[in-house]
Amino acid sequence: MIMSKQEFLISAGIEGQTLEFWVAQQWVIPEQTASGPQFTDVDVARAHLIQELKADFGANDEGIDVILHLMDQLHGMRRLLAQLREERQHSLASPGPE
Repeated sequence: MIMSKQEFLISAGIEGQTLEFWVAQQWVIPEQTASGPQFTDVDVARAHLIQELKADFGANDEGIDVILHLMDQLHGMRRLLAQLREERQHSLASPGPE
């Protein structure tokens, strides 16, 4: 679901100043459109994760940077692995030259 900044702030349960900091840190990266920044459910989930890391685990800003960077790398690797697996299955299913 696509949402405006105000809708995102309500869904994420954060203040505008907090969002500005998170965007500056690139913890949340909204799509920039002519009507302003647009957020998704993934952004809301990421905001909740940041809040949990801070509140439940006591992670500081530097820790959040590292955790989010590692999580982004992990998700990127999972996407790449899925793509490679799909390509491999496709090549095994395709008839080879005779």
